Formats: sequence, C-alpha cells, structure tokens
Amino acid sequence: MSDTKLALAADFPPADPAAWRELVEKTLKGADFAATLVSRTDDGIEVQPLYTTSAARPGLPGSPPHLRGATAAGHVAGGWDIRQLHDHPDPALANRAILEDLEQGVTSIVLRLDAAFAQGEDEPDGILARNADGLDRVLDGVMLDLAPVQLMAPGHTVPAARALLELLRRRDHAPDTVTADLGLDPMGAVALGRADPTDALPPAFDLVRQVAGEWRKLDLLRVDGELYHAAGASEAQELAAAIATGIQYLREGEAVGLEPASLARRLGFTLAADADLFLTIAKCRAARRLWPRVMTACGADDVPMRLDLRTASRMLTRRDPWVNMLRTTVACLAGVAGGAEAITVAPFDAALGEPGRLGRRIARNVQLVLMEECNLHRVIDPAGGSPYVETLSLALAERAWPLVQAIEGEGGMLASLRQGIVQDSIAATCLARLDDLAHRRRAITGVSSFPDLDEQTLPPAEPDLGPLLEQAAASLPPRTKPAATVAALTPMRLAEGFERLRDLGDLALIEHGQRPRVFVAAMGPLARHGAEASFVRNALAAGGIEAIVSPPLEDSDAAASAFAESGTTIACLCGIDRTKPATAGPIARALLDGGAIAVYAAGRPDPALRAEGIDGFVHTGANILGLLEDLHSLALGEAA
Repeated sequence: MSDTKLALAADFPPADPAAWRELVEKTLKGADFAATLVSRTDDGIEVQPLYTTSAARPGLPGSPPHLRGATAAGHVAGGWDIRQLHDHPDPALANRAILEDLEQGVTSIVLRLDAAFAQGEDEPDGILARNADGLDRVLDGVMLDLAPVQLMAPGHTVPAARALLELLRRRDHAPDTVTADLGLDPMGAVALGRADPTDALPPAFDLVRQVAGEWRKLDLLRVDGELYHAAGASEAQELAAAIATGIQYLREGEAVGLEPASLARRLGFTLAADADLFLTIAKCRAARRLWPRVMTACGADDVPMRLDLRTASRMLTRRDPWVNMLRTTVACLAGVAGGAEAITVAPFDAALGEPGRLGRRIARNVQLVLMEECNLHRVIDPAGGSPYVETLSLALAERAWPLVQAIEGEGGMLASLRQGIVQDSIAATCLARLDDLAHRRRAITGVSSFPDLDEQTLPPAEPDLGPLLEQAAASLPPRTKPAATVAALTPMRLAEGFERLRDLGDLALIEHGQRPRVFVAAMGPLARHGAEASFVRNALAAGGIEAIVSPPLEDSDAAASAFAESGTTIACLCGIDRTKPATAGPIARALLDGGAIAVYAAGRPDPALRAEGIDGFVHTGANILGLLEDLHSLALGEAA
C-alpha cells in the first residue's frame, strides 16, 4: 500500500446544494419543489429532502450535557436492557410467561398492575395483584437481585410500591443488592383519570422520602411520556409533558427535603418509539437536549437523563397484525440508535387482547436479533453527526421548550392537567392526525391501504376471568373511581376508525352471508378504467366493503344489466370520459332506474357530473373514512 492520500472524488466536479437543487428541479418538470419533496411533522417541522450541515453541536458521548448518552462506551459492554411488559390478569399465568421470557433472553420485566377493575370497571387492565402476597405469586421463581422489576400501576402506585418493598424484605434481599424500579408516577395516574389530582402526589413523595436513604439502588420515580403519545400527542408535546412532569417531581421532592440532583438520579423517563425511524431517534436526542437545561438550573450539570423506550401502542393494528412485527422492529432499531438504556417491544398481537406465546417470543427475539446478530450495540451513538438527525433533534427541542415554558407559566404540570390545558392541546393535534388518516394522507398498511378482506384473522385471546374477578372483588375495598381531571387522557390506536368498519363488514358476513357490497361499473377498455377500479376496490376494502367489479362495459344498457346481476344497491362508475361528462348521465339514470340507491364516480368532484345524477366521488384526498361510513349506513338502510 502506498502512503499517497486517495482523492476519491478527484475526477468529479465539486458538488454543492445549488447544483443539486438545479438538477432536481429539472427532474420535477415544473412541479413545486416544496409541495413535492418537503414534508412536515405534526409539530410543523419541515423535513427537507437533503441535509448537508447541521447547526447542532452534540459534543462527545458520555460528556456533559450528555446529549449523546450517559456513558462514553454506549451499549458496547453488555448491550441495552431487553425489557418485557406483562399484564395478564391471572397472577399464575403472568408468572409462567415471566419465567419463560427470562429464560429466553429478557433481562428485566415490567409489571402492569390492575387499576381499572379496582376502580369499578368491568374488565381489569393489568395483573390482579394488590399486595405482597399477590406479587409473590406473580414473581414466584424470579430472582429479584438478578432480574430487575419495574412497576406500572396508575392509580395504585404507592400500594404497589409498598407491596414490592415488603416482598423484597420477605425474601431477605439486602437494599444494596436490588435494582428494581418502583415506577411511582402519580402525574401519569392524574393524566389518565386514575387518581385525584388534589391528593395524588403527597403519598408518593412521602414514600420516596422514606425509602430513598435505605434502598439506594432502587429507582423511585418514573415519567411515562408514552401515555401522552398514546392519547395523540405530537413528538414535541410528548417531550414537553415529560420534561414538565420531571420538573414537577423535582419540585415536589425538594418540598420534602430531597435535593434535586440526588432525586434526578433516581428518576427515569419512558418515551414512545414508533415506526418513524428518524423522528424517534431525533426525539431521544431532543429529550437529552432538554433535560440538561433543567439540571443546569438545579446546579446538577453532571446528571444525565435516564431514558427508556416503549414501542408505541397507538401504531399497533388488529387487522393484518403481522405488519406490527415490522413496525415494532423499526421502533426498536430507532430506540437503539437513539441510545435508550432499556427498550420494551410490544407483541405483534397485543392489540387483539392478551398476547400469546408467539407474540411474546417475537417481541423478545426482535431485540435479540438486533443485538446478537446485527451487533447494533457495538456502535457508539450511530446517529451522532448525521446532519438530518441533528437538525431534526434540534428543531424538536426548539419546538418543545416553549411548550414546557407555557406549562410552567400555568403553574406547572399538575395545574395544567387540572385546567385541561395539556389535554386540549393534545386533542387538537390528535384530531388533525385523524383527519389525515381519514383522507388517507397518511397510510396504515394492511388497514387503510392494501387491506385484505379475506385475511385469516387471529382469534382474540379471551381468558375466562370470572372466578378470578369474583375472588378479587371480594377482597377489594369499595370499588369507586377517584375524582379525575377535567378531561382525562384516553389512549387510542390510529387504526380504530377503519377497523370498526371492518368489524361491521365481518358481522354482516356472519349474519347475512355477505359483506356490504358496491357494484363497480368498469366503463370502457381496461386502460381507461383499470387504475380507478383498483383504487376504488382498495378504498372499499379498507372499510370492510366488497367491490363487485364488472367486466368492461360499453354503454348504459350493459351497465344496467351487469348491475342487476350483481344484486347490489350501490354503484360506482369508473372510466368515465371526463371530456364528455354528459355521457355519464344515461349510465347513472340506468343504474338508478335499476334500483341503485346511490351512484358514485371515481375521480375528482365535478359539478357537471353531479348534475348528471352522480351522488359522490371517490378520489385521492377524499375523506375515505367518512365515505365508508356513509356506504355502511346506506347498506343498512339508515340513510335515504
């Protein structure tokens, strides 16, 4: 080898953004650059097609203010913490699943304990374990000094934490040998309407004050940002809620004599990881950019954020649930690249009910493959220095910080929740996102796009909990729901609107032998109607409606005959000659005379076509969800 320095680009002219832009605009052939290639996040941040530089200065891994992680070596030494969540109501079955996960590579577990049934609802939302005896059954055979346990019990945080501490003492664990996480998150319980905002925080911080000195390795407080994400928050809103909650906890801790710097070391954050790879990475880095501002104000520059990720619940689907494997894999990859210390991957069948063994196996193996086969943990801060990621993370931080300041201006996170300010802001963002989904400006693969009406659905897990619930009800105090905030956050999934219509279609198939159907009149040759017919078929299937596509039709008589044979009552015309809208009139009238209660047309709305008897239009950018709801109503005879 020669010592001569290689100049790999020596034979090419120097490139610059202006030259690239000129070539791109030639390719666009007059189309608007921004409208075609620039997108925006929910927070209004522009995402450009090309990044070459960034104003962000992230520093070095492990160095204050820890923008690139808490340690210089990242995950190289032993990988990240592979965490699994367990919430099966039956303590015995939960225990069996926990032991299997730990034997197969999971390194820590999250226990979601029931709050819903205990507060008077019909179904539990977690494990029915209310005390140390219940936790002992759940954790039978689990070596708590080797397998850390994190509690998640909105509305039941303090009793759950006391039960875990009692269990640790029963098993003679020395305080310096256990690294569990009590998961105290009273603010999360308030946000979800599981705790009375007037008295949620004092019991939690009284417990923190009691155990902070003795149990020095226990994590005490947990800020759960994923619950805001699940309710519809944007990335900046989730960050702002998390940071503001952390500030509230530091303030409450200081009021009971705990130094902010000391308490911050026992405080963990959990954020949502979704299938937007780079936005999730940027969110992790933005969180680490924001928290040092708080720590600096507290005089604790050397305390890094302790960040975990949980795959987003709102992105999971019940329809075509196999795609959830892809979504959670991308989310997990984003968490690794974002530097999360622990990652919890949801089973692909989690939206169907209690996850099965296959779902839990795939969830843990996603992480094991990324670690042991892809060796992702052997790269220190893989996203560091990327102009795109650094620019996006800086923009997210700049969007989130004013939201934090606004919350503080209202008196803090608790006051903002009590006034409904945070909830109203999230609701506005959520409604805008749902509108995008309804118009299919955003796609949900397997649900709103590329749906399969004949998919083999997984049967939902419906365990028989009758005896268990009777036993639990007998041992519970009066089951009443606490006074909640003015508007409790409600977790939701993005696919729910379309999936509800798919369920109606399946119900019709069971009760009547067929789904709601629409006759698709394919006018003219395939070249004229083919693309429109495919679009309409796909759009109808997204709502559980079957498209009966005719062979190529030439005139109104052929259309009327094919419509009569289809046995349907709704029709949609494809392949209309838009240059001669009047030609659609005889076809529409023939279909209406043949018994059609509504006639639609594929393509953009046209007043001339509407004047010819067309009732509505199916096209890109239309409110497809609203159209599908109307078609279901027509099929049921609920509309004229």
